[in-house]
Amino acid sequence: MSHAEDHAGTRRDFLYYATAGAGAIAAGAAGFTLVNQMNPSADVQALSSIFVDISGVETGTQLTVKWRGKPVFIRRRTPEEIERARSEDTAADMIDRFARNANAPADADASDVNRSMDEAGEWLVMMGVCTHLGCVPIGNGAGDFGGWFCPCHGSHYDTSGRIRKGPAPENLPVPTAQFSDETTILLG
Repeated sequence: MSHAEDHAGTRRDFLYYATAGAGAIAAGAAGFTLVNQMNPSADVQALSSIFVDISGVETGTQLTVKWRGKPVFIRRRTPEEIERARSEDTAADMIDRFARNANAPADADASDVNRSMDEAGEWLVMMGVCTHLGCVPIGNGAGDFGGWFCPCHGSHYDTSGRIRKGPAPENLPVPTAQFSDETTILLG
């Protein structure tokens, strides 16, 4: 084999590797672009968490805010509401025995302590969507259990947002929430 034939093989190998490398880079760039376009847009990411000022919420009232396109109930409960919710933690007519709290373990029970924001139980934050067909329940002591009532199909929730009567299969879910300071709650 001559020296010229050796040199031609090396040049051919280089062209194969260069072409394969360029093809791999082009495929990677195309793949990244396809995957990256599936990420949420900036406006959607901005709505994934919100700060809610609760300084104006009086004891015994609730604030309803919109988060991720759904209502969220933020209730500042009275001592009587807290006492009633905690005394009914083991009620026989409890339909859903799970907390449905994004901040608690998945198998946490539906006790009022596992559903409220603070140890004292003064603050309760829940998604304001009936778990039966997605209606928005009426609050402020409505229904047979002094909590929320969905007039569409007759679901009754207690003062801790637990389903007690009616067709709804689950408690009102508790979203991921935490206090960012004494007068602000961070949702999400």
